[in-house]
Amino acid sequence: MADNQITRAFSLIENDESKILQMTIGQHENIKPGTRLGRKEAQDPPKLSFDGANRDTKYVIVSLDIDAPFPSLGILGPILHWIQSDVTVGHSSVLEFDAPFVANWIGPAPPPGSAPHRYIFFLYEQPDSFDLKDHAPPQGKNLSNCNRMRYDLDSWVEVAGLGPLVAFNYYVCN
Repeated sequence: MADNQITRAFSLIENDESKILQMTIGQHENIKPGTRLGRKEAQDPPKLSFDGANRDTKYVIVSLDIDAPFPSLGILGPILHWIQSDVTVGHSSVLEFDAPFVANWIGPAPPPGSAPHRYIFFLYEQPDSFDLKDHAPPQGKNLSNCNRMRYDLDSWVEVAGLGPLVAFNYYVCN
């Protein structure tokens, strides 16, 4: 399985800090890439914003755990944690959505004894042709765990016809 999207995302913020997706999780605001958070603190999806977002564009958010089940043994990873489409830009560049999810949010859950995992967040441009019904489970059901393991983001980005990666960030959680 290729990991071109993951490699591209880390390079994106390494070369241009303006491409860092702003995240707030609980009391933690303006989370910098690689910030360590406790598992209990990170169970709710982050509030995201991006100063470079265009108000006339829709976006897709994707989140993965790239270290599952153990950073040294990633046989199940990456694991999909969230896909949200139809994201728009609100006041103060806050990313907002009221559409159903493509893949419901699941919070961090590294197994006991594991080293901390990296939870990564991508922001892509959503094409006008994107249809939620083509990608989400029927009737708004949650995505099953078996459909989350060994998630091939490169393939999904291609199938969904997503536009360019716009912003990225990640935190580390135990």
